[in-house]
Amino acid sequence: MTPKSNLVLISELQDRIHDCLKDYLSVEEPMAILDFPDIRNCGDSAIWLGEMAYLKHRYGKRPAYVSRIDDFSAEELEQAMPSGPIFIHGGGNFGDIWVAHQDFRERILERFPNRQIIQFPQSIHYASAERIAESARAIARHRNFVLLVRDEESKAFAEKHFDCQVRLCPDMAFAIGAIKPAAAEFPVLAMLRSDKEKAGDADLSAYGDIPVEDWTSESARSVRVSKALGAASGLLTLKPGEVRLRKLDAAAHNRFERGIRQISRGQAIVTDRLHVHICSLLIGRPHAVLDNSYGKVRRFMNAFSGGTDLSYKATSLDDGISWARGQAGQRIAA
Repeated sequence: MTPKSNLVLISELQDRIHDCLKDYLSVEEPMAILDFPDIRNCGDSAIWLGEMAYLKHRYGKRPAYVSRIDDFSAEELEQAMPSGPIFIHGGGNFGDIWVAHQDFRERILERFPNRQIIQFPQSIHYASAERIAESARAIARHRNFVLLVRDEESKAFAEKHFDCQVRLCPDMAFAIGAIKPAAAEFPVLAMLRSDKEKAGDADLSAYGDIPVEDWTSESARSVRVSKALGAASGLLTLKPGEVRLRKLDAAAHNRFERGIRQISRGQAIVTDRLHVHICSLLIGRPHAVLDNSYGKVRRFMNAFSGGTDLSYKATSLDDGISWARGQAGQRIAA
């Protein structure tokens, strides 16, 4: 099969996203998005901005209510939108690795038994059979939960354990579309996880010329300033809910733009982060892909994003670095 260009792949996945979501949205009906990712991980901000871009481009709308986990108010949601679906932010936290998000998700199912609740695309991973059963009970009690998943394994798991509608859907970050990268500074950049999803402790001591980074460090001051500017831009004319949305959007843009600047510094990239892979496709940079601790990255590539010559499924760190060096050499020579 001939590899697709990244632009063709992005367009196809945007259409597939719409095919999944068009049954749950309309121009007229209000909707909410809960669990805004106010965290340092640039990938979560990419997902959020994709969700916002999808709503804008397909429906010309914004959410009537948004919240983080810690500032959610059921009363404010009901006041802002007495009817309409509730969406929960997508990502890779469905299960028992990042339990705060799963606990919140299940509280929302319990609190709104008569609202349709749609989970934006997620990867699923559980280590505990007891926690699987807890989630299954929460979903079964609700009866109107739609679970969108990002890979075939998650779909099979959900269909086996959960009594709800399950659909396979690409990651929402693809709704952002293609992005122009910044100038490269290094032939190869390694972007490797430093959290509980890392596959192991990578030893790059033999590759002293390759910067090794993650994208979960940030300037807290920069994020605070961006939030303040986002809120101030609508302070005089907008309702409090829209001011909050502008504030959160500004934080997401700050984080996402930082991540794009960071990965653009490599002519080629080696990574075990799903959204470094996705964002590398958005900016058109070649990248070698290792898996995370439980197979999330490879599963997503198998379902949606592996059919382009910009990405390479590396069998090891050595293999990935060797491939990336070859790609960087070709680009520099060109």
